[in-house]
Amino acid sequence: MAATTETVILRRNRPGTKVEEFYGWVDQSFEEMDSTLAVQQYIQQNIRSDIGNIDKILEAPDGQDEGVWKYEHLRQFCLELNGLAVKLQVECNPETCTQMTATEQWIFLCAAHKTPKECPAIDYTRHTLDGAACLLNSNKYFPSRVSIKESSVAKLGSVCRRVYRIFSHAYFHHRTLFDEYENETHLCKRFTTFVIKYNLMSKDNLIVPILEEQQSTLTTPQNTTVTGDASPDS
Repeated sequence: MAATTETVILRRNRPGTKVEEFYGWVDQSFEEMDSTLAVQQYIQQNIRSDIGNIDKILEAPDGQDEGVWKYEHLRQFCLELNGLAVKLQVECNPETCTQMTATEQWIFLCAAHKTPKECPAIDYTRHTLDGAACLLNSNKYFPSRVSIKESSVAKLGSVCRRVYRIFSHAYFHHRTLFDEYENETHLCKRFTTFVIKYNLMSKDNLIVPILEEQQSTLTTPQNTTVTGDASPDS
């Protein structure tokens, strides 16, 4: 009898791998991903496969726990938002953007302080992403990547509201940078579709007209609104 040999695929980017050769292995089905990080791997695989296919990226595998699915997507959004934050540093500085604003009607207070207060926009961005990372990596609220308590899932909406403000500031005050990053990643469109799909934000707060239905119905608020959340993990 002839011995059969299986080709072992190492899904790893080795030191010295060229950028264009990253992730140069065949895709796996979700059922083949035998890891506690399977959901993250599946989401990232779908993004690499077709970054513009938002419906496919947000489509959960059959039987997938919805809380874990939402949690892993929010982790991924925060990872990718760091790329936008880096771009914003080029022109969003404390001297020119002294407040975290979106149009002249919205001023956001930063919850990273003992008492929420105004921050320069770039500091607000850093504080918000740091706070989101701390919460999403908290062993207290998210000790497992396989199952999540409902009380912890309930905290995801608060994170969504905060990180969305980075999109809104970039769109209304740094449009060229926003458009460049959005054309590369479709991140704001994907995030907006995500929070609508899972009812994680009120549509009234989705002020960046990134979806077709928003472009036809959205109106800019007329009165100045100052808003902030009470605590980083509320």
